[in-house]
Amino acid sequence: MMDRDGNRGDTCVTMESVEYVIVGAGVSGLSFANWLRTEASQRGRPDPEFLIIEADHQPGGLCKTVVQDGFVWDYSGHFFHFRHPEIETWLRQRMPGQEIRTVAKKSFIRFAGRDIDFPFQKNIHQLPREDFIDCLVDLYFRDAAVEVTSFKTMLYARFGRSIAEMFLIPYNEKLYACDLDCLDPDAMGRFFPHADIGDIIGNMRKQDNASYNTTFSYPLGGAIEYINALLADLPPGHIAYRERLESIDLGARIAHTSRRSLHFRRLVSSVPLPQLVAMCGIEVAPEVFSWNKVLVYNLGFDRKGATEPHWMYFPDRALSFYRVGWYDNIMSGERMSLYIEIGGDRNAEFDVPAALERVLGDLEKAGIVAGQRLLSWHSVVLDPAYVHITAQSKREVARLRPVLATHGVYPVGRYGGWTYCSIEDNMVETRQLARGFAENV
Repeated sequence: MMDRDGNRGDTCVTMESVEYVIVGAGVSGLSFANWLRTEASQRGRPDPEFLIIEADHQPGGLCKTVVQDGFVWDYSGHFFHFRHPEIETWLRQRMPGQEIRTVAKKSFIRFAGRDIDFPFQKNIHQLPREDFIDCLVDLYFRDAAVEVTSFKTMLYARFGRSIAEMFLIPYNEKLYACDLDCLDPDAMGRFFPHADIGDIIGNMRKQDNASYNTTFSYPLGGAIEYINALLADLPPGHIAYRERLESIDLGARIAHTSRRSLHFRRLVSSVPLPQLVAMCGIEVAPEVFSWNKVLVYNLGFDRKGATEPHWMYFPDRALSFYRVGWYDNIMSGERMSLYIEIGGDRNAEFDVPAALERVLGDLEKAGIVAGQRLLSWHSVVLDPAYVHITAQSKREVARLRPVLATHGVYPVGRYGGWTYCSIEDNMVETRQLARGFAENV
């Protein structure tokens, strides 16, 4: 067996008991462990017994940072957008000496050779004249009474044909790598920048492009500094790395891992929901849950490029990427440092060297690279990256959650909850869950 620190003893699989098993040492799992301790402390109780198991050799989940050849990159652009100041304060208190930038976002859309302010639907007046007229006329005469049955029909009904087909549909199809008719109308929730005619017309005179991420925070050490902050107060010996959850006996409340069996009172998991329910022996039709993959390149060049954008959206289907971000413009770097995102469906097999060659060519076509020399690069495939929220998946999530909770199993986070959310949302969700447990001991 192995102990919690990964030391191997004999080869027997033994049974251990722990009150809380937490699956995944990413933001959700680490946050939940912290909130457990906070809630107990506030009530004058001893620390709850918990164990975090993590399949990887290090914490962070998809919130990891790569430091290479003088460049600091994340697995993709992980920028924190705080709506709860007490959470931001709590994190910052656990990051002594770390410079944290609070940045007013500058994001653009590359369309017809122009850089249009985001969101597209509120800035159609910046388009070439004929495109602007098409968007305005189609917006005014849109069929708002059409039955909205999908994300795509919502776009047509709310914004008209031209706005939908110039940006909203091609961009989101590149991102999600699926037909938008498959997605629920509310697939992006509060993160979709809705705008009515009044907003759009008013923006022509007085610009207001405020959104959920108008400002964001980013530490110079990369997103991993937030993970380090979440680790700061956790006592040693409570995280088992290289230990993978393999199955769960719901009736007996036993989690079988790659090392041992753990009897639990409650299990909190950020494992993607389809995997979790399969490990619980619950059958779900394979078509219920779908998702995309995203191939991320981090690219470091010998000198600066554009000095203004923090990220830019590319609806043009002729370009391989849907989004490009500039780390150097966030961190005031002297050399251009980019992240590039390319969407693919869940069965996509990326040819990383070939795709890199195309990306470099596309960056030159877009005018982002203009003579700069590539010095260093890194790639990672996020799988899953964005979950597909459909009418069917929403029904199944609503069915599965109470079934799992009956047996003390609680899925959390973007992938556990099969939802679209921010990093901070994961912390808010797990805080509420820990509070509920503390109130119902």
